[in-house]
Amino acid sequence: MAEDSVPPVDQMALATLNDDVSTPFVKAQFSDRHLIRTILSRPDGGAGLAGQTVKVGGWVKTGREQGKGSFAFLELNDGSCPANLQVIVDAAVAPLGQLVQTGTCVHVEGLLKVPPEGTKQRVELRVEKVHHVGPVDPAKYPLPKTRLTLEFLRDFVHFRPRTNTISAVARIRNALAYATHTFFQNHGFLYIHTPIITTSDCEGAGEMFQVTTLISDAEKVEKELIKNPPPSEADIEAAKALVKEKGEAVAQLKSAKASKGEITASVAELNKAKENLSRLEERSKLKPGIPQKDGKIDYSQDFFARQAFLTVSGQLQVETYACAVSSVYTFGPTFRAEHSHTSRHLAEFWMVEPEIAFADLKDDMNCAEAYVKFLCQWLLDNCIDDMEFMAKNFDKGCIDRLRMVASTPFERISYTEAIKLLEEAVKKDKKFENKVEWGIDLASEHERFLTEVLFKKPVIVHDYPKGIKAFYMRLNDDMKTVAAMDVLVPKVGELIGGSQREERYEVIEKRILEMGLPLEPYEWYLDLRRYGTVKHCGFGLGFERMILFATGIDNIRDVIPFPRYPGRADL
Repeated sequence: MAEDSVPPVDQMALATLNDDVSTPFVKAQFSDRHLIRTILSRPDGGAGLAGQTVKVGGWVKTGREQGKGSFAFLELNDGSCPANLQVIVDAAVAPLGQLVQTGTCVHVEGLLKVPPEGTKQRVELRVEKVHHVGPVDPAKYPLPKTRLTLEFLRDFVHFRPRTNTISAVARIRNALAYATHTFFQNHGFLYIHTPIITTSDCEGAGEMFQVTTLISDAEKVEKELIKNPPPSEADIEAAKALVKEKGEAVAQLKSAKASKGEITASVAELNKAKENLSRLEERSKLKPGIPQKDGKIDYSQDFFARQAFLTVSGQLQVETYACAVSSVYTFGPTFRAEHSHTSRHLAEFWMVEPEIAFADLKDDMNCAEAYVKFLCQWLLDNCIDDMEFMAKNFDKGCIDRLRMVASTPFERISYTEAIKLLEEAVKKDKKFENKVEWGIDLASEHERFLTEVLFKKPVIVHDYPKGIKAFYMRLNDDMKTVAAMDVLVPKVGELIGGSQREERYEVIEKRILEMGLPLEPYEWYLDLRRYGTVKHCGFGLGFERMILFATGIDNIRDVIPFPRYPGRADL
């Protein structure tokens, strides 16, 4: 098949992470090159393509001159897969010194050949033309080819995608995002974009980033007042006197039946004096600092004329669509202004939040389990080379864990049953740092004990005490618990939190007041219960936690492209 006649569907497939060995060997759709993946991910490792002329582009992982400087070996990677293509360049084709440095970018054209027997490569590229070189000064390049720690790489977030680990994480993350949309689209969910700026605190915890222009506005006013001091009372009085004088002049001309031209000119002077007075009076009102009213910050002067925040969840907003079009999901960034430095917390992270109408807690648990299984199977089917890299370098059991989760029914127990099991473990001398008793919020150590020790598989804990859960969760008949559920998995503990939502107006209004929250910001949310209320449920999956679970990497800062945490917001 000619390159230009590749069907659109096949070309779309090339843009995905699917490493299907039957992928046609064609040029990248919008780039004058072949993806290294389409060469090396074939069943024969690319040997069957020997004799073909190709163009490839990428970054040098390692390079070395051989044969007394007559040729050089380059290990080239373009990010399409974890494997490197071996490239051989003769000194007659290009100066070798600028090609062999780690980090150098090259775009080359040449012939694919089968290397001599005994080498690990199945195919190599003999370069005939060098189209581009992006050189690197090895004395200044911050990523030497020695093994680097993930902690070290956080200081170079703009370069860390060039490393094997971070590029593998990027492909796994992309695959999980693609799988997320595939799962929900296949099940008839609509993808809804919920706002990043909100006036509602979904969790009621108050740890939110505030969105305001009051500070920058105040700084502008202060600079302006320094540059142009406000007018004095004498200035304003003089301006008022001038307005009076010009007004009297107009009156005199009119009474004297002066010409139209004279009166028009006099009126123009009066208007000019009035405009000047208005400007002076406006400037006299400028005061340094943030505007206040009744001793409090006056948010009516802010950009949105009220307090606004970066969202902690898109759930409340996406419910408005669930209560109109039934099955929906949102997938986007969320924010917590929590001063936490643990390996499980970020200030900016991504959440997948489906919401289902005409569904209860059991439906919610079924959807969550099916979704997690789908994600695990997707990685096994589409990212096995990257997962093998993770198994080799970070967590020997990560592939087995994915297989287990994809194929094993999740255990389902009530919160009360979970507490009993943990109490029994304590009686048998199991030591927990956090005390076990009914009413506590399960700690990570409790969650991992349930999944890794007791059941050795994912566990869904449901029906939590109402005192430790959000106001929107449906109150159970016992009046002590709510229809909430958490999906707990080995390695990370809680992966998903969800619930059946409280659809009864009187009950949810009472819950909001019980929790000390103001009703006014939630009036729109209460409207969903006042008018056409419906039984509905949903959950949230922490996307970075899913990547931690899949890869076995320890710190959440290493599975998001640009980590934000206290003291750090690079780029």
